Amino acid sequence: MTYNIHPIFVHFPIALLFIYSIIKVLPLKKWLPSVSWRDIERVLLFFGILGAFASLSTGEIAENMTRSNHSLVNAHSLFAIIATWIYGLLLIGEFLSILIPWATPKIKLVEITKIATFLNNILIHPLISKILAILGLITISITGLLGGVMVYGVSADPFASLILKLLGIQF
Repeated sequence: MTYNIHPIFVHFPIALLFIYSIIKVLPLKKWLPSVSWRDIERVLLFFGILGAFASLSTGEIAENMTRSNHSLVNAHSLFAIIATWIYGLLLIGEFLSILIPWATPKIKLVEITKIATFLNNILIHPLISKILAILGLITISITGLLGGVMVYGVSADPFASLILKLLGIQF
């Protein structure tokens, strides 16, 4: 017998990445300057992405086990992938900001260092990272909404009908 373990995995990355986005967007650094927010963000982002990959892989298994509306499942899957990529880009920026100072003296190829630094400067730019965090929050929220519609129907979320209509999904 095969079990659908997808619901066990999905809630952790949603919570971690949601909290990451809130910390990234709100001016918590100004309100509580003594807290090491960057370390907290990195931990939330790292474990959130790990959980997102686990959720994506268990989601593929769950997709084969469900009899839900095909267009609903596809939209749910698409938004989950988009959210994972958005947060993945943010994690790459954080990873590069740690890797570049460590690796620059060791790497003799100046071009690779220039490209990595350019990419890092884009991904960790305060405005761009906030925009990505907001887009990630939106896509992860839509992913969760669509997952909730599959499990509980349209009546469980007041925005479900609106989002389904915007996405052109009949349910």
